[in-house]
Amino acid sequence: MDFVTLDARDPTPIYAQLERGLRAAMASRRLRPGDRLPTVRQLAVSLKVNANTVARVYATLERGGVIATKRGVGSFVNATPAQAHPAGEHERRLRAFVTRMLAEADGAGFTVSDILVELTAAHRRKGT
Repeated sequence: MDFVTLDARDPTPIYAQLERGLRAAMASRRLRPGDRLPTVRQLAVSLKVNANTVARVYATLERGGVIATKRGVGSFVNATPAQAHPAGEHERRLRAFVTRMLAEADGAGFTVSDILVELTAAHRRKGT
């Protein structure tokens, strides 16, 4: 279950890291509409977190229309994050992400130019 990783040193709560990781996996197409997600227990064991944390994230994603759960079958990716959010929500979340990224980069001593160079290189390596 390498589509999401958690960082114990990150001050962001585990549930927020997990939700962000799942949404990022969907946005990057590592998880595609129709893909079956691991069970709550499987993901909790794999990530070494409490199953209630995973269940909370799955419930949040389901309420947002990002995933769909079929009793006895499993949870499935329902839509890409951009499709699952109301109009304007995608842009708001992107601005918030960029603000957090720039603040963290500034704290680590990186400039905006450093970030742009690395983003461009990463984008080329990914081939998209």
